[in-house]
This record gives sequence, structure tokens and C-alpha cells, in this order.
Amino acid sequence: MLEVTALLVVTVVAALTATYVSRRWRLWNEIDKLPGELAIPLLGNTYKVPFIALEDAVAHVDKITRKYWPIHRSWLGPIPEVHISKPEHLEKIMTSSELITKADSYSFLHPWLGDGLLTSTGTKWHSHRKMITPAFHFSILENFVEVFAEKSEILVNLLKTKADGQSFDMYPYITRCALDIICETAMGTSIDAQHNTESDYVAAVYNIAELTIRRVVSPWLLNDFMFRMSPSGKKFYKQLDVLHGFTRKVIQQKKQSRRASKTDEKVAQYDDLGRKRRVALLDMLLVESEDGKKLNDTELQEEVDTFMFEGHDTTTVGMSWVLILLGHHPGIQERVYSEQKDIFQDDPERSPTMQDLHNMKYLEMVIKESLRLYPSVPFIARRATQDIQIAGYNIPEGTTLTLHIYHAHRDPDHWPDPERFDPDNFLPERVQGRHPFAYVPFSGGPRNCIGQKFAILEEKTVLSYILRNYRVETVEKLEDLKLIGELVLRPFKGVFLRLTPR
Repeated sequence: MLEVTALLVVTVVAALTATYVSRRWRLWNEIDKLPGELAIPLLGNTYKVPFIALEDAVAHVDKITRKYWPIHRSWLGPIPEVHISKPEHLEKIMTSSELITKADSYSFLHPWLGDGLLTSTGTKWHSHRKMITPAFHFSILENFVEVFAEKSEILVNLLKTKADGQSFDMYPYITRCALDIICETAMGTSIDAQHNTESDYVAAVYNIAELTIRRVVSPWLLNDFMFRMSPSGKKFYKQLDVLHGFTRKVIQQKKQSRRASKTDEKVAQYDDLGRKRRVALLDMLLVESEDGKKLNDTELQEEVDTFMFEGHDTTTVGMSWVLILLGHHPGIQERVYSEQKDIFQDDPERSPTMQDLHNMKYLEMVIKESLRLYPSVPFIARRATQDIQIAGYNIPEGTTLTLHIYHAHRDPDHWPDPERFDPDNFLPERVQGRHPFAYVPFSGGPRNCIGQKFAILEEKTVLSYILRNYRVETVEKLEDLKLIGELVLRPFKGVFLRLTPR
């Protein structure tokens, strides 16, 4: 009897092993039909990683992508990755209702964001996306313009001490402004990051992002147990307690406020200082989630944390690149300033209205062109949940699909003189007829960025304040800037500018 059982176990194990090897052999065979750099067993292409400085990584990816344009493969250890750069090929993936699952590499965000909109998939993603979309309706966004303006005024006042013609790193100032904006619009609470630079919450946001990237580029920290035992992991989870504790506290306070408002109309309309209460994204989610019918507390926290994560770093770097590019192109900067003068006329200090922001046509073209050259998120990744045909190749299920937004935006078939900064690329007559996936800074298809209108309005407001008050000059030449593609695409050494009062 024991011999029969042992034989059965061996047979099952052998069959499973044969099936696994067969599947892996098919995957290896299909992937290696694609062009790409030399890969070695087990390590794949990662054997090069120790020899590439962090500040040279984006340039290295750029070199390889141009060499094997428009599609190539690489191996992250035993994991196959197919890199796709052609707008026509991006369209096939981005518009698919099946290929919506993020790549396994996004799992490093799960401790922070759980299964929020960025990381979830399937029915949960579909239902949450449908529920949250109305929160970004035009009429709702109009209520946020006041917050954008209020935080921008604080920023330009703080910059007065820096507007002496000396270079300084602008990035932390814009980051704190963006944090103030997203915290008040997403959660309806103020952290005053621009004044309170020692805030535990602000420090935790910075630290979590840095520690997440440290984990991604350290293969020995990818295992959860090893990461938790490491000094980086212990610090990460300590900072995570600060972030999640703050979010939980805000959610509970909002719930208490809503309960009180049912019996006291004054509480619903005004805050503790007697000011008219602003409606935040969290308020709208709570309306949809009374008594946990649609979103429980954990799900509420996941979505709010996702807003906080996606809503400050991306806009910060987007505004930074606009300032860098305008500093390099003073003629274009003066055209932006001229438009601002036309809009605000005799009252340059007043807060913009939604109509003013709508009238900033040229500034919007500048923002879009900046996002073309330097998309905030240069690469996104999906997991092939089924076989897919691209460019004549069969890409097997289980492959990581890395979509190169950065390179699609430089496709010479769609962008004449693609390296040149030219806001006129977004004149209506040029946009008409261009391939819709030649420009996807907010991704495309069903998983496009839900907050893209929010982002453009915020960037217009903040940049309007800065450019109405200061003339911007850059310190480094564009060709000398080294890029770093961590969570967002930014200059490696910071955003060093000179400001001169207008």
C-alpha cells in the first residue's frame, strides 16, 4: 500500500513538473523570438544592474529601446518582460477590457495602497472606478479651484525669500504645495505642509516613497520576510503606521461629522472656525458608502491613500518640468506671461476663476508639451492575462508588458522633430488626425487616470501664480540633466532655478 501511495505521489509530482517545464519552455521559446540584449540563465538581464548608476538607468533604458525599436524583450531574472513603444501597439493593450491587471511589480505598493484604484483589478476595480468617477465631475472640480488658489498664494509668498537671483531647489516647495492641495481636496483636512515642514505626516509621505524605491532596486529586499527584517523595512512599516493612522483618524472624524449633521444643519455647512465647509473627495465617497453598503472603512482608506499617493508626486514633477522648460525658452515663457496679463488685466493678484483657467489656452499647450517630453509616469506595466499578438510576435500569458509612454511620445512617425519643445504641437489643427495613443501621459483606455482633469486645473493654477509673480531661469542645460525614473520621472539632482520678481 505504501509503495502504491509513494508511486502515486511521484507520478503526480512528475506530471506537475513536466507541465510547469512545458509551459516555461513555451514561454522562453516565444519570448526569445523577440530582439533584445544578451540574457543569462537565472539572472536574465539583471547582471548589468550593479554596473549602472541610478542616475544613468533611464539613459540606459533609452539607449536599449532606441536600438531595438519598436519592441524588444528583457528578462528580470526568470521573469520575461516585453517592452512596447509604438502608439499603435500601446493602443491594443490600453484599450483592452481584459488586459487591465497591473504587473506583479506593483505589489510593492500594496502595503501602502492596498487594493485601491491603482493596484486593484477585476470586478473590484470596475465597481470602484464606476463609483469614484462622479467625484471628478466638472462641477465638483470647480469647487476645488479655491483650494488650488489658496495654496498657490502661500507658495508665491514663501518664494519671496528665494527670489534674489540665486539658484535653489524648487522641487521641495512645489511638493509641499501639492501635498497641501491633495490633502485638503481628497480628505477635507489641512496639514499645512508649506509652513509645517516638520509634520510627521509630511515626513512619512517623503520617507515611504524613498523606502519603496529602495526596495524595488534591491533584489534582496523583494521578499516580504527579508524586507520586514531589514532596517529599511522596519522604518517603512513605522512610517506606514503614521500614514494609515492619519487617514483612519480623518475618516472617523468625517463619519462623526456626518452623523452630527443629520441633527445639526450648522455642523454640516460650517467648520469649527465658522468658515463654509468644503466638500472633499472623501465626503463624496462617504455619501456613497453609508453603513458600509458600498465601501467599508478599509476600502475607503485604500482609495484615500491612493488619491494622496497619485495626487501629489505626479503633479509636482509635471509643474517642475514646465518651469525647467520655460526657463530654457524665455520667448515661450513671455508668451505665457502675456496670456496671463490679458486674462487678469488690471488685477494681477486676484484668484483665478474656472473661466480664467479655461482661457489659459497657451499655458495648457505648454503643460501638454511638457508632459509629452517628460511624462510624469514614463513607463507603466501590465501582466498579460492571456496570449496576445503584437507586431507579429506571440506574447504568452504571464509576460510582463512594459509600456513606454516616454518613447511613444517621441515616435518620429507621429512627432516631427520629437526632441524639440514646441507647444504648437497642441494647436487644434495639429492635434486633429494624430494617433490618439501617440500622446498618453495619463495612460489610455479603461485604466486611464481618473484625475487628469484635476491635475491639469491644479497645474494651471499653481503655474499661473508663479509666472505672474516671477521670471524663471534655469541653471543647468537640458542636455546635462540626468533623469531618474523612480515613481515619477524627475531630474536626478533636483530642480534648480533662479527667480526674479516681475
